[in-house]
Amino acid sequence: MTSSIRDRSWRRNAQGALAVGSAAVLLAACSSGSGDADAAPQPGDGALAGEVVFWHSFTQGPRAEYMEEMAAKFEDEHPEVDITIETFAWPEFYTKWTTGLAAGQVPDLSTALPNHVVEMINAEALAPVDDVIDDLGRDRFSQAALSEGQSDGVSYSVPIYSHAQVMWYRTDLLAAAGLEVPQTWDELAAAAKALTADGVYGMSVPLGSNDMMATRYLNFYVQSAGETLVDEDGHADLTSDAAIDGINYWVDAYRATSPEGSINYGVLDQATLFYQGKTAFDFNSGFHISGVESTTPDLLGSIAAAPLPRLEAGDEIYGGETSNIPTVVWNASDVQEEAKAFLTFLYNDEDYVDFIHSVPGGMLPALKDVSQSEAYLDDETLTTFADSVAVIEEAVPMGTAIGMEDGPAVQSGIITSQGVIERMFQDIILNGVPVEEAAADAQEQLDELFEAAGAELG
Repeated sequence: MTSSIRDRSWRRNAQGALAVGSAAVLLAACSSGSGDADAAPQPGDGALAGEVVFWHSFTQGPRAEYMEEMAAKFEDEHPEVDITIETFAWPEFYTKWTTGLAAGQVPDLSTALPNHVVEMINAEALAPVDDVIDDLGRDRFSQAALSEGQSDGVSYSVPIYSHAQVMWYRTDLLAAAGLEVPQTWDELAAAAKALTADGVYGMSVPLGSNDMMATRYLNFYVQSAGETLVDEDGHADLTSDAAIDGINYWVDAYRATSPEGSINYGVLDQATLFYQGKTAFDFNSGFHISGVESTTPDLLGSIAAAPLPRLEAGDEIYGGETSNIPTVVWNASDVQEEAKAFLTFLYNDEDYVDFIHSVPGGMLPALKDVSQSEAYLDDETLTTFADSVAVIEEAVPMGTAIGMEDGPAVQSGIITSQGVIERMFQDIILNGVPVEEAAADAQEQLDELFEAAGAELG
């Protein structure tokens, strides 16, 4: 691939991002203004009536079933309300809401990713939800989780659960090879190479451009060096020594221990290999417990989690990436009162514990008091995987969404949604582009995308 072709590709992405942002701001400016803080209706102000369209990305059976059950319960209590649920996988959701916003076709209520919320706020697409947070009890949420959805002191999202990325490994494979759990990146590379045999890959490296996995993996390495992919001035930083070392690390790992097809893997492709017992190491949250249980239950007793690798064994443990999954109310909705009432309803104590238990270990409570409650802790999976869950719980408060290390930023959504870092890796591996050249090119692409979206750059 020539340099001119790469330039045309990323400039089209920059123009597309700018077009979506401009259309979103125009739509918000032309809206009825029903989401203004002073005008927003409060849950409980009179009878509730109307159709609430709810988009969520809980594609797994138990979580999807929970939302259907809660909608039915809410409709029983409020017969004049009809809740319509539509489900979209996370990668699909980003396209759905950005194109929907430009076309004026958005829901009343939805889940989101923290990176999405900043872009939504920037486009003036969301209604304030401080009333919901205060009704539920502001001190029940961690301030870090709330801050990811705040702008100028106003809250635009309500966290519904949290999780963090950790390193998962096969205890049986390590034991059979006489290997210790890796603590450093070098130890991980050596162990992964040693375990790449007999139909098992030591470690898959997912680099598909339709997902954010390469960005996630590079972020792990850079974070371990005490640096970030977006610097304090809001610029992309892919050419630091740590970033270049990280790029080289993952290119080498791809070539040494990963299936060739992982050049196009997204999150589900990557996770499925571990679920099936075909990889020895993987990075993910506690969702790996239920994934292995449903796919290859015989392996459930042979998986465990450890902190993310460090540069040196004596380095401090770090967070890497925490996701405080939020729910948002859309500014264009004409049933905000009903949407907020249903959102509040999702946190009913007994029902909320059932929701968290639908993927035990995968979803950690967003409510601090629930995380210490007997009802929550009384779960067989949480007991069986207590050590691994403790690793995740330790990581949660130490991490943030990628690009939000210095607070909510539009850059966070862009760096994880536009596939720039993923295409950078593909250029290096498939087209032989030198690492330093590819990194500088990708850094330039990201900065132009940031600027096109109106991000503040120092």
